[in-house]
Amino acid sequence: MQTIDYQLSEGVATVTLLRPDVRNAINPQMGDELGALFAAMRLDPEVRAVVLTGAGGAFCSGGDLREMGQAGHRTPEQRREAVVRYRPLVTHILNLDRPVIAAVDGVAYGAGFSIALLADIILVSDRARLSMVFHRIGLVPDCGAWYTLPRIVGLQRAKELIFSAREVGAIEARDLGIALEVLPPEALLPRALELARSFAGASPIAMSLSKQALQGSPRNDLDAVLDLEASGLALAGSSAYAQEAMRRFRAKESPQFVWPAPLRASEA
Repeated sequence: MQTIDYQLSEGVATVTLLRPDVRNAINPQMGDELGALFAAMRLDPEVRAVVLTGAGGAFCSGGDLREMGQAGHRTPEQRREAVVRYRPLVTHILNLDRPVIAAVDGVAYGAGFSIALLADIILVSDRARLSMVFHRIGLVPDCGAWYTLPRIVGLQRAKELIFSAREVGAIEARDLGIALEVLPPEALLPRALELARSFAGASPIAMSLSKQALQGSPRNDLDAVLDLEASGLALAGSSAYAQEAMRRFRAKESPQFVWPAPLRASEA
């Protein structure tokens, strides 16, 4: 891979967007590589959690407008095909059955914001700036933002953020429910890795079942969710992980999975 760096350690995959000269702007090559990587990680049982971040003090500045401009005149059909090319990226990230944490430093504009929204948890640095910038240049959101953003912030707020194309700072992103935590830049990646390592100690089957059920929750009715609960508990409860967790509980031993406490202000 030329546009992405990939590292796997202790069950945690760290995926770094690696075009710092253009603030990690996404181009077709990066889209293809990112989609293929997430598809491969789904088949790798060693990957228990993923941290997605960007190099050089930026997450992703959006689509590479320089390359778009060099493409010359294209028909609507050709433009549609160019966008459809990114569909595997969206589906493979969103549907990965393991936790994905986006560590967002600096800009997450346009497609960069959309890609961050595909993660299960977003952490931002205190200098992060996010924007659904598309309407400023007469375009519409891509990479699934029409799907993800309303599910996170609600329909009316999603409309406001998309219609206005305004910038959202770190604190507002947290207050809107987009970001879970705001951290100093130097603490951002360590905190993301800390959370990911904790997930690596969780039950793979329980994590997978919960993620899939939560992804489908907005379109399922109560009966469907209760059926999923019954089936999920039967599967998870029969796993070797659950049996060991219960043994540890009865023996008053330390659990395999512990969620790390948020950083205190003095630590941040």
